[in-house]
Amino acid sequence: MSNRPVRRDATAKWRGENLREGYTTGACATASAVAATRALMTGQPVTEITIDLPTRPDVVFAIARCELGARGVTCGAIKDAGDDPDVTDGIEVWATVAWSDDPGIRIAGGQGVGVVTLPGLPVDVGQPAINPAPRRHVEQAVMAEIANHEAGERLETRGLHVTISVPEGERVAAETMNPRLGIVGGISILGTTGIVKPFSESAYRASICIALRVAAENGAQRVILTTGRRSEAYALAYNPQWTELGCVQVGDHIGYALRQARRLAFHEVVLSGMIGKLSKVAQGRMQTHVKEGDVDFDFLACLTAQLGATLDLVERVRTANTARHVQNTLRQAGISGLEAAVARRAAQSVYELVGGVLAVRVLLFDIGGELLASECVPSTQEGG
Repeated sequence: MSNRPVRRDATAKWRGENLREGYTTGACATASAVAATRALMTGQPVTEITIDLPTRPDVVFAIARCELGARGVTCGAIKDAGDDPDVTDGIEVWATVAWSDDPGIRIAGGQGVGVVTLPGLPVDVGQPAINPAPRRHVEQAVMAEIANHEAGERLETRGLHVTISVPEGERVAAETMNPRLGIVGGISILGTTGIVKPFSESAYRASICIALRVAAENGAQRVILTTGRRSEAYALAYNPQWTELGCVQVGDHIGYALRQARRLAFHEVVLSGMIGKLSKVAQGRMQTHVKEGDVDFDFLACLTAQLGATLDLVERVRTANTARHVQNTLRQAGISGLEAAVARRAAQSVYELVGGVLAVRVLLFDIGGELLASECVPSTQEGG
């Protein structure tokens, strides 16, 4: 545990070496629930609460609201996502705690917490989108708080009803993956550790895995992996019969997504992108983030030479600024076929990674959405 002091402001904060970490909706729900439980037990408002997270003890949260009513107490903590570009940053997560005639602790979803409507998620259909880990954390933290009060003895004859709400949840959810995952009416309460790590690759990969699993469990036999929003929009326009449920934006994590697609036994995988990332895939580079290497202009120059370009043109490709610059240079010189060559090699690389058990299709678009090349490789399962 670091000896750095915990800051007390809009919500708990923690500054790392470079980017400031934040706290999940699950951590905020836990803090709000513990604060509401304390206020219910003592009859006194709470302005600050200290809770233990799975990987960090004694985290202090400011409580933005504490409303004591005849039927229970509502407390709220404001989510601070740190330096992560999280659309839920700044929203208030409420917990309303009230006595119940039924023994034990019951956790429910309220306004702004989505409801699961499709299988494939870690929460059953029809239940509020409060993931198992944060649900468990809330229950354990409330139980620990109850143990500090004499009123807790009453739980032998009656219990506590904890309702998690996010007033702005339905509005914010429109900017998340929830609608296409079949989570309606609000956001999800998430977080295994309670900590938001800025630009976390593990969190991104987890979201890819969830989206693929939902597609598979809802009958999709084809999955369309896209490198971003534009390449997804272009793929859906290319074939209007394809649906968003079967589309997953994988960013730079192409290799990871392909391995998961193979594990989930889809019949076909479509990879939609533009020349920059697809040229990397064509070389077998399945993690396409720039930190893993830039576009290989020597590779593009080699392909250009194979298309019959002059030595001068090949050298201009070798010294180009971007892959789009290469495309424009060849177009002006009247040389065609680069995109087809990239798509063909990319499809072969994908085919080899998935072991030939999935049919492969690569769609290469330009920046404006024009399809420049399409390449298909059948799976080893086809035809017998």
